Amino acid sequence: MNNKKSILLLNYEYPPLGGGGGVAAKKLAEAFAQKGYHVDYITTHFNGLKREESINGVITHRVPVLGRKNKANASMISLLLFPVCAYHKAIQLCKSHKYEFINTHFAVPTGPLGVWISKKFNVPNILSLHGGDIYDPTKKFSPHKWLIFRLCIKYVLKHSDYVIAQSSNTRENAQKYYCSQTQIQIIPLPYQKVEFDAVTRQNIGLNVSDTYLISIGRLVRRKGYDYLLHALAEINKPDLKLIILGEGPEKENLEKLIKENGLENRVIMPGFVSENKKFQYLNCSDIYVLSSVHEGFGIVLQEAMQVGLPIVSTNYGGQVDIVKENENGILVKNRSATALAQGISHLISNRELMNRMRQNNIMKVKEFYADAIADAYINCIKRK
Repeated sequence: MNNKKSILLLNYEYPPLGGGGGVAAKKLAEAFAQKGYHVDYITTHFNGLKREESINGVITHRVPVLGRKNKANASMISLLLFPVCAYHKAIQLCKSHKYEFINTHFAVPTGPLGVWISKKFNVPNILSLHGGDIYDPTKKFSPHKWLIFRLCIKYVLKHSDYVIAQSSNTRENAQKYYCSQTQIQIIPLPYQKVEFDAVTRQNIGLNVSDTYLISIGRLVRRKGYDYLLHALAEINKPDLKLIILGEGPEKENLEKLIKENGLENRVIMPGFVSENKKFQYLNCSDIYVLSSVHEGFGIVLQEAMQVGLPIVSTNYGGQVDIVKENENGILVKNRSATALAQGISHLISNRELMNRMRQNNIMKVKEFYADAIADAYINCIKRK
């Protein structure tokens, strides 16, 4: 038995598997560890990864789950099987540790596992909602569209001791689609400042005199990259370039769109890059653009803020809690290439505004540092 106070995190995602939800939970777990907690994290195994390892003070337990096709995306079968496959490992850990609380990430697929373990061992369970786990209008299998998922989420919301949403939009969707009377607290996703090797534009193949927009994320429909490409085409400025970092199933369609709009010399798509390289591209860019038609939170906005990038973002999703109009960015109409083009044009024609936004973002990102977010979670338990 470990003498340290202990926390158990449950999440089917953990880097390099999955997307932003796994990254955020990893940062939160590491912040708990830095505060002196023993931290166990149960997640999905994939080929080439260790079944168990300690990373930055977090002991990661990866359980085999059938149906995982690649690192970026989980299949439906792997999502459904994760709570069942992880159950035995969770039981094993709870028998050898006395946990202060369980932190379960995503109402589905992980939510039921958190409730089962919490009830069996009488340990408080904090459920973290990420947005897409309860509502994503761009997905065929969005939970709100399917009775089995709606019933599952209602059960998880009702039987979790604490429920945390990372944005007001996520809380509103939980209440709207699941008639939840559960009290939901808003605590944003944690962020840890990333150290990277600063380089000049020439070092990464960019022109010194051009203006660069940048957008980062999986190449999937809900990211709205088609709207962003059309917006770029609407702005007749050959020296305005766009960098898109990421891989995904929409890559071929986007490349076709680039060719159709004659943007071959204005769009750079390096694919998936390392964390260090990602921040080099961010640091050498001028404006961050979030074109998503739906976004639970938008961790990439925190990354953009770290390097002081002004933001142009769609106005639906968790980003509305982060982007404040004319303070650190501009919010534009969702699903509109023209609105994106107008927002971008407004910024690039107003350098004084851009400079003010840069300074504001460098300061504002500190509000999201993981240490403060970890304290907010711990205080949930202490207050009761």
